This record gives sequence, C-alpha cells and structure tokens, in this order.
Amino acid sequence: MTRTRFLDRNTPPHIATLVLIAGLSALNMNMFLPALPAMAADFESSYATIQLAISGYLAGTAVLQLIIGPLSDRYGRRPVLLSGIGLFLLATLVCIAATSIEVFLVGRMLQTTLIAGLVLSRAIVRDMVPMEEAASMIGYVTMGMTIVPMIGPVLGGVLSDLFGWQANFVAILVFGLLVMAIVWLDLKETNDSPSASFAAQFKAYPELLSSGAFWGYTLTTTFASGVFFAFLGGAPFVGSTLLGMSPTALGLYFCFTAFGYMVGNFLSGRYARRIGTGRMMLAGGVITLAGTVITGALFLGGLETALAFFAPMFLVGVGNGVSLPSANAGIVSVRPHLAGSASGLGGALTIGGGAVLSALAGALLTIETGIYPLLVVMAAASLAGIAATLSVIGADRRVRTRLSEQQG
Repeated sequence: MTRTRFLDRNTPPHIATLVLIAGLSALNMNMFLPALPAMAADFESSYATIQLAISGYLAGTAVLQLIIGPLSDRYGRRPVLLSGIGLFLLATLVCIAATSIEVFLVGRMLQTTLIAGLVLSRAIVRDMVPMEEAASMIGYVTMGMTIVPMIGPVLGGVLSDLFGWQANFVAILVFGLLVMAIVWLDLKETNDSPSASFAAQFKAYPELLSSGAFWGYTLTTTFASGVFFAFLGGAPFVGSTLLGMSPTALGLYFCFTAFGYMVGNFLSGRYARRIGTGRMMLAGGVITLAGTVITGALFLGGLETALAFFAPMFLVGVGNGVSLPSANAGIVSVRPHLAGSASGLGGALTIGGGAVLSALAGALLTIETGIYPLLVVMAAASLAGIAATLSVIGADRRVRTRLSEQQG
C-alpha cells in the first residue's frame, strides 16, 4: 500500500480522514436519538411518526446506495463523496429551520446523501489493500469512528435539555463542514480503473446477485446490523416511556453499545487477518445473541432497570464490531473490480433490512407489551445472521475441498 500523508492529495487518503467520514455518518444517525420524544411533542406527532427520522432515513439510504456505488465506479470516489456531503449540509439546514414534522422529514430524507461516506469509505479501503487486510483496516476505521457515536448521544441529550432539539442539528452541521474541508484537502482519487459507462455498472448487479458468497456476506451484515438498528428504533421508547429516563441520561446509557462496538472493532483490527473472516463473523453473531438473551433474562427475572437493559447491549456492540468489518470486506471482495457497486448494493440490502427491523421494533413497542417485542426482533435477527455466516463458511469449505481434490 502506498504510504499516506494527512492532508496530502498526492497520496491515498489518511486513515484519520476515513474515520471522520464514517464518524459523520454515525453522528447523523444517533446524536438526536435522546431528543426523539421531545421532538414528537414539539411537532405534536406520534412516536411512530417521529421514528420515521430513523426508519425512513434508513430506507432512503438503502435506495441511494444502489446509485452511489456505480457512480463512484464510473466517475470516481472523490467527486461523488464531495457531492454527497455538500447536499447533506444543505439538507441539515432544512432540518434546523423546520417548523412542521413534514418539513423536518423532508430534510431528513435529503440528508441520506451522506450515505456516500459509508459506502465509499469501504470501497476506498478495498481500492488500497487486499481482502484480509481490508477487513483489518475497516475494523480500525470503524473503531476510531465509534468515538463519535459514544460522544454523540451524550452531547445530543445535553444540548436538547439546554437548548432544544435543533441544537443537535447545528452541531452536526458544524462537524459536517469540518469533514467537508478535510475530505477536500486529503482525499486523492483511489479508483484507478473507472468503468466505461454508468449503465455498465448496473449491468454488473446480476453478476453480484448470482453469487452465493455475495448473498452470504450481505445477509450476515443485514441481520447483524438489523439487531443494532432495531435497538436504535426501540431504545428511545424503552428509555423515555417505559423507564422514565431524561434525554441526558438516555444519551449516557447509549455509550454502552457504542463502547462495545469500539471494542469489537479493535478486536477485528487486531485479529481478522490471523483468525479469518468466517470465524470472526461467527464469533460476532454469537456475542450479539448473548447480549440480547442476557437482557431478556434480567427482565424476566424482575430486574427491570435502565442498567439491566443497556449494560448487556455492550455485547451487542462488541458482536457487531467483530462481525461487520469481515462481512463488509467480503462483500467488496467477491468481485474486486466491482468494489463500489458491491459496496452500494450490499449496503442497500443491509440498510433496507435494518430499516424494516427498526420500523418493526418501533411499531410493536407499547406500554402494555413492555420491552419484549424489541428483544424478540433482536434475537430473531441474531439467529438469522448466524445462519447466514454458517452458509458462507460451509460454501468456502466446499470450495477449498474441491480445489484440494483437483490438485491432488
């Protein structure tokens, strides 16, 4: 890999730039979560409606990823990323100025252009290094990125209590301007072999969709991320309505999951090359399931407290951090010449599934049902993710056996 220098456009992007790109996406997803109940009251809307700021946003990013990946394969990572961040900044201004839930949600949907950061950070890594090293590098990128969502909900809760929910989006706007400047100064184009035409990239989708390996890796990310997105969709209701927490307290408790995700990504960065992607994905799925089961056991045992709900979610974060870097590296390595398209298509399927699970969790939760519908959705998604990983491991073992027999 070519040596990188920070803020030098003559070398590939520095890892700090990739961390900031991914961190902005994470901040935009979770900083305002503690303020959701207050936003619903301010706009005089139901929780299910304001929750569209999460599930609707996820659905919008899923669709957009289908376009961003091919665009970057055709025109390059740099122009597509800069355009996405620029449109995101304008959309954030709409959210700040919104006086009705309809206008706010329009701004929120326009913010989906920021998904270019997540899609292209993975493609950029794959442009720079081979698959096993990509899993390790993605792990380090997301480990650094998790510092932002650890601070985000805490800061968002405090800002909401002090200045109102709009302050969250002002902070996001300021951070977005900083990231835009750094990307402009540091990001050298890494797509050295652009495709011949934009249409050609869409024609590549059948090649990806016909690959069993692509589906195995993508379903692993879909269900692993789905556990986390279901948690994001349901946790504000659980914390504020069922457990009576303030926005500031709710923001603090979100740190359990974010810190777990950072730990998991550190483990990925440290061990992915040594252990292998298949075993990393499987270990992550089992750890994620354990966190959900422990929470259910504590509540069934009568320990219905904020700590009993949020503390085991540390394991959900660890599991996601262990499994997702390897699964994402697998997605963009099935067809390396289609890394951008694979990242976009895989991301679209992953985020689309997450949007469904987030909306489902938000819709099922009521005061009468308590926490249990959320835990059922999370546990079911964990089991499905483990099954997808086992299919990848089985297919890889069969390929290795067949090659061994041919060589023998």
